[in-house]
Amino acid sequence: MTQGPVLIDLSDKGTPPASVAEAPPVPDLTLPAPEGQAMQMAARLATRKPSWLARWFWGLALAVVGAMVSVAAWDFATGLLTRAPVLGWIVAGVMVAFIGVLLIIALREIAAIARLGRIDTLHRAADAALATDDLTQARQVSDRLVRFYAGRDDTSWGRQRLAERGPEQFDAAALLALAEDELLTPLDAAASREVEAAARQVATVTALVPLALADVATALAANLRMIRRVAEIYGGRSGFIGNWQLTRAVFTHLVATGAVAVGDDFLEPILGGSILSKLSRRFGEGLVNGALSARVGVAAMEVCRPLPFSKDRRPSVRGIVGRALGGLFTSKGQ
Repeated sequence: MTQGPVLIDLSDKGTPPASVAEAPPVPDLTLPAPEGQAMQMAARLATRKPSWLARWFWGLALAVVGAMVSVAAWDFATGLLTRAPVLGWIVAGVMVAFIGVLLIIALREIAAIARLGRIDTLHRAADAALATDDLTQARQVSDRLVRFYAGRDDTSWGRQRLAERGPEQFDAAALLALAEDELLTPLDAAASREVEAAARQVATVTALVPLALADVATALAANLRMIRRVAEIYGGRSGFIGNWQLTRAVFTHLVATGAVAVGDDFLEPILGGSILSKLSRRFGEGLVNGALSARVGVAAMEVCRPLPFSKDRRPSVRGIVGRALGGLFTSKGQ
């Protein structure tokens, strides 16, 4: 019969006991996982369509206000001409100049929308040429692409290379791949840098600014600016109305495909589980919002690019997120 307690040592004699400080933190199961609320709210705001009643209300309100302002300005100018002819003519000239500036702005908006339409037409023509393997149509797309970028110095070398090597291609996919390599590779790099900067900004503001709706406003403003810059890089030069339409198209595509949702399973392979486990909920929201901004940026590149991405050229969302957000954190292993 054994006397007293029996101690059984199960640890390896050569291995020191584990320290409690090295144990991973216990996850807080009471808090929901970060979902990127700011970016999801920005997506809802960008894709929400006003009702017919709201459209009629704002249309009639603008018509009434415009009529009132026009009549008041006319009465003011004619009355001033009667009382002080010289001053009245000066004010009338200022009004005419103001109307001229408004017309110029309207013409620039129309030109910007037309330029975005040219990019969309090029994209569709390239898709059709690839689908049917039509070399003649592919050459037409290549020529139109060269004319589209004819006035840009940053594509002069690529246009020259395409003119030298283009006649050697006898396959539609090979010709468009050559045009993609020579003309769009530097533009893709510049657009990726804009996307990384926007993702970094959204993540930082969301994590560090605890003001209500500030993260939503920052996310929406940063994504609007990013989409405009991406369009300008590819030659879109979108105006205010064109940029808003482009933003709606990008966000609508993301919402339709379910891409406005991302979680730890997307960020963990990029930043590492050890880093994610040490983040507060606020920083986790910042990372998710930054990752969603990167997805918006890649979608904007696909929409604004005059040629579709080939399989080996399409930017990786994880790569952009890793470059944009990975530098914000350091680990012991680095």
